[in-house]
Amino acid sequence: MIRKLRIRLILITMLAVLLVLIILMGGINISNYRQVVSESDEILDILMENGGVFGENMLRAREEFERQNPDFDPDDFIPPEDPEEFLSRNDRSGPRAFMRFDEGRTDSPELAYETRYFSVLLSEDGTVIRTDTDRISAVSKSTANEYAARALRTRKTSGFIGDYRFLRGEKDEMGNRLVIFRDCGASLANFRNFRNISIFVSLLCLLLVGVMVFFASGRIVRPVAESYEKQKRFITDAGHEIKTPLAIISADVEVLEMELADMRATANPTAESSGGSTDEDASESGSGGSCDNEWLSDIKVQTKRLSELTQDLILLSKMEESSTVLDMKDLDLSEIARAQAGSFEAVAIASDKTITTKIDDGIHIQGDKKSIDSLLSIVLDNAVKYCPEKGAIDVLVTKSKKGAQIEITNDTSETISPEDCKNMFARFYRTDASRNSGTGGHGIGLSIAKAIVDKHKGRIAAVSHAEKKLTVSITL
Repeated sequence: MIRKLRIRLILITMLAVLLVLIILMGGINISNYRQVVSESDEILDILMENGGVFGENMLRAREEFERQNPDFDPDDFIPPEDPEEFLSRNDRSGPRAFMRFDEGRTDSPELAYETRYFSVLLSEDGTVIRTDTDRISAVSKSTANEYAARALRTRKTSGFIGDYRFLRGEKDEMGNRLVIFRDCGASLANFRNFRNISIFVSLLCLLLVGVMVFFASGRIVRPVAESYEKQKRFITDAGHEIKTPLAIISADVEVLEMELADMRATANPTAESSGGSTDEDASESGSGGSCDNEWLSDIKVQTKRLSELTQDLILLSKMEESSTVLDMKDLDLSEIARAQAGSFEAVAIASDKTITTKIDDGIHIQGDKKSIDSLLSIVLDNAVKYCPEKGAIDVLVTKSKKGAQIEITNDTSETISPEDCKNMFARFYRTDASRNSGTGGHGIGLSIAKAIVDKHKGRIAAVSHAEKKLTVSITL
C-alpha cells in the first residue's frame, strides 16, 4: 500500500509539472508560430497589393541614397514633425523615401532586400501565364509552377507548402489569378530550433523534478508508512492476544455444558426415587435447563465468530506486510479450482442453488498453494452466500496470455451499483447490512481475497450485470 501511495504521489507530481510545462512551452511555441504566419501574411498582402513586387521607387531610392551617402547611419535619421504627412506624399523618390517610422517588422526599410519570394500568374483554366522567380534562387520556374498548381488544388486562400507560405489572389477581369509564395525557411528554422530546445529543456526539467520527488517522496510518506505499520502490528498483536481469552472462554463453555449435563443427570434419579417431584417442578427444571443450553449455545456461536474474525484479521495483516514471502510453486490451477468448486456443491444443493463449472485443463500458474485455496474458497463462499434460492453460480477458469482468468458469477437478489462493486473489496464493507446480517461472515473475506491477488501480482474486480448477476473476475 505504501509503495503504491509513493508511486501515486510521484506520478501526480510529474503529471502536474508536465501539464504546466505543456501549457507554458506550448503557449510560447504557438505564439512564435502565429507570429511567423502573421508576419508572412502581412508581407504577402503587401506583395499582392503591388501585383507581386515591392514598390520599385522605394528600391531605387534606397540604392541611390546608399550610393550617394555611404557613411549614412539610419539610426541618426530624425523624422519630421508630421510623419503621416511625410509618408502620404506622392513623391517617394527622394533619398529618404525608403525610411519608415513604424517599428513593425513589415515597415523595415530592409524588407524588400530580405524577403525571398516568387509569384505565378495563372489563367482561369490553370495555365501558367507568367512566372517570376527573380527574387529567389532556390526555386526554379518549373518548381514554382508546380507549387502554384498545388496551391490551387488545396482550395485554401493561404497556407504552407513546405517552407513556403502562399497567398492566392482573387480573379481579375480576365479570370487570371496570382499566387505569391514567400520563403519562410529561416523563420520556420528558428521556430523549430526553439521548439526542439524547449522540448529538451522541458524533458530535462521533468527528469530533474522526477528525481527530486523520488527522493523526497520517501520522507513525505514516511509518517503514513509508520502509522500504517503500527496499525498492522497492532492488529496482529491484538489478534494474538485475543485468541487466548477466546480459547479459554470456548473451553470454559464446554466444561460448563458438561457440568450442567452431569448435574441434571444426577438430579433426575434422586427426584424419581424420592417421588416428591411434581410435574410443575419438572417443567421448571426443564425450562431452566433449556435456557442454560440456549445461553451457552449463544456464547459458543459468538466465540467462534470472534475467533474466525481474529484469524481473518491476522491473515489479512500478514498478506499486506511487505516482509511476508509466499511459497511460490508451479500449481495446477485446474485441479485446485475443481476441488474447491466440488467442496461447495453440497452446500449449494442444500440451499437449493446450483453450481456449474467450466474449467479448462492444464492451466498452470506460479503461486502459493495455501493462498490460492483460500482465495477460491473465499470467492466461492461469497457467491453461495449471496446467491438467492433457486439461483445459479457459474465458475469459469480459462487460460490467458500471461496466466489464468477466473470468473465466478452468481445471481443476486437485486442489481448492485457500480459504486458498491468498486468498494466491495474494502474492509468490513457491506452493500446492505440488513441483507448481509443473516449470511454469516464479517465483511472481510473479499479484502483477504484482494490481498492474496495483490501478493500474486494479479488483478481482481467485481462487475454487476443488469440481469441481477455479479461477476468476480480474477487474473493471475
